Amino acid sequence: MAVINFLRNYQRMARFRWGNFEGMRGPGPVWLVPIMHSGTRVDLRTEVLDIARQTNITKDNAPIDIDFLVYMRIMEEYADRAVLEVENYRSAVIGLATTTLRAVVGDIDLDEVLSNRERINTVLREKLDSETERWGVKVTNVEIREIEPPPDIQEAMNRQMSAERVRRAVVREADGTKEAAVTVAEGEKQAAILKAEGERQAEILQAEGDQQAAVLRAEGFSTALDKIYGVAKNVDVNTLSLQYFDTLKEIGSSASTKFILPMELTNMLRPFMNMTDRGDDSGSGGS
Repeated sequence: MAVINFLRNYQRMARFRWGNFEGMRGPGPVWLVPIMHSGTRVDLRTEVLDIARQTNITKDNAPIDIDFLVYMRIMEEYADRAVLEVENYRSAVIGLATTTLRAVVGDIDLDEVLSNRERINTVLREKLDSETERWGVKVTNVEIREIEPPPDIQEAMNRQMSAERVRRAVVREADGTKEAAVTVAEGEKQAAILKAEGERQAEILQAEGDQQAAVLRAEGFSTALDKIYGVAKNVDVNTLSLQYFDTLKEIGSSASTKFILPMELTNMLRPFMNMTDRGDDSGSGGS
């Protein structure tokens, strides 16, 4: 009596007849005749293998515990390899992942292991994928879940991280102080510029005011001189002589006993002297 196996879309079956491989079957119903046929199912979905924590030695001889996950799936076109080429592909991938991790970690220093997790994931995936291809298995991703260094190294790392945080805080504080000083200096510079500009404008305005005042004074003085000149043109010699006499009269009223007469006075008195002489001559003739 034949046995019917119903395979889902993500399942395939390697069917053997009298021990000879006939091919991959599925999805759908697959007939197996007892004694004549045998079959092995494979799952085409992505599987996750949890690689247990293991101790690895870095290039600088630092022991470190690492556990990680491997994501893989059987390729449909090569599904027969997962049955014919390897007895248990899961165990084979786990063993290969363990040895590959040790080889990769052994080529780099501890600091690189801690800081370059993504690069290690990529290297592991590429190495595993190239090896598992012969089993019809595709490694799609590798993720390191946890890296745990020894306690003494962890303590040293914590101290280093604390020192680094203190250093960054000091640097940021210094940068802040610097920026504040620059801002204050810039403000003082702008204030000094504005003050100097204001003083310059004030001096310019004051100079312009002084210039205008001087011009007005000069114009007033010039106008006064013009008026004096206009009046002086109409003053005759007799009027000037009378002014001189008035001046001499005021001088004579003082306590001074000496008189200093300017030479111009003689010239100005000459008309009066001539007038006196003519008066005397006419008086003599009349007598």
